[in-house]
Amino acid sequence: MSTDLKSATKLAVPGRGGRRKLTYPWILLIIAVGLVAVSALRAVTGAGDLTSTGQFGAALSAAVPIGLAGLGGLWSERAGVVNIGLEGMMMLGSFAAGWVGWQHGPWAAAAAGILGGALGGLIHAVATVTFGVDHIVSGVAVNILALGATQYLATLWFGQEGSAAMAAGGNDKQSPPMPDMPTFTVPGLSDWLNSLEGHHWFLVSDVAGILGAAVTNVSWLTLLTIGLFIGTFYALWRSSFGLRLRSCGEAPISAETLGVNVYSYKYAAVVVSGALAGLGGAFLSIGVHFYQDGQTGGRGYIGLATMIFGNWRPGGVAMGAGLFGFMDAMQLRSGGPTVHALLLGLAALLAVLALLRLRAAKRAQAAVSAVAAAVLIGWYFLADTVPLELVEASPYIATLLVLALFSQRLRPPKANGRPYRRGQGA
Repeated sequence: MSTDLKSATKLAVPGRGGRRKLTYPWILLIIAVGLVAVSALRAVTGAGDLTSTGQFGAALSAAVPIGLAGLGGLWSERAGVVNIGLEGMMMLGSFAAGWVGWQHGPWAAAAAGILGGALGGLIHAVATVTFGVDHIVSGVAVNILALGATQYLATLWFGQEGSAAMAAGGNDKQSPPMPDMPTFTVPGLSDWLNSLEGHHWFLVSDVAGILGAAVTNVSWLTLLTIGLFIGTFYALWRSSFGLRLRSCGEAPISAETLGVNVYSYKYAAVVVSGALAGLGGAFLSIGVHFYQDGQTGGRGYIGLATMIFGNWRPGGVAMGAGLFGFMDAMQLRSGGPTVHALLLGLAALLAVLALLRLRAAKRAQAAVSAVAAAVLIGWYFLADTVPLELVEASPYIATLLVLALFSQRLRPPKANGRPYRRGQGA
């Protein structure tokens, strides 16, 4: 049956054979070029925080909840269910983590966050898979219900006069504080990398700063997230279970005729999707030691953008989460000066894009890119910083720019979002 499923899936994906595969040597070359470019930008602009251990450590922490939300969206949409309810599922996970965490500690909080998000995923699955509700409508409803439920329960459980939660420091907007989540540091290696970073050598110190973030005060939940990305790749692309699940998002009628219980796989995928988003919400609560109203801050939507940017692949989602996490951390840590330095980097990127478009005889696109690059260069030299409002909006601007630049190369699962009823192929 696996061979038949592979054939059905390939028939449902037009034009796949004409696309070049990105091999590991090319990936390593892209990474090397990127490191040299960032090092040069740091050296030219003097923005030392661009490659500091603190910046990348904060970026790693900011990327985890976004990446978990994006990974959750990938599970759901690979099975053919659009999930814009990721934000609401993150809210449920964040609230559940805050509720359990102050009483039982951070590890129990992480487990509660997974269950809270899975509950949101189950609601979305019942609505879309069983009752055939439009996926967008159901996702919006989950977001609204989660917002209302968490605000009501926070008032009831954390802000009630005379309650143990209020006595422990809770109120109607946040939970009482929970204990710290353990972190790990690689002894010796962390100090050596920090020493190299302090010399400010070209490329060497930059690489040391980036690597230092991976071995200094790293949360165990970050390691768990990395394991989930690797596990997702092997589960969905290296197992018969993954083949069946992906066939539900590409050609569910064909999968049904081959004996796949499409409903069961869709349910499993959407519940896992919610659980991953819930873990992302729990990470936010655990990181600041309490649940807080409005804590997710739109990260579920940014996670959805990382999934699209990543072309519904775990590696692409990880790259997108890293990019948006970096922007989020940058606007929180260093603000205007670092964003100002990135203007020059973005101008250089647009100039290269203009040359590539010109070479491909796309003169209109080349002209737009060249004009945008010239505007950014002028902005960089005429101003010493950028407005605070623009700094705060930089993660969302980056989201829009990335989606605009890469939208033409995306290929979602063919049956994603389409209604399905058992027996349609009969």
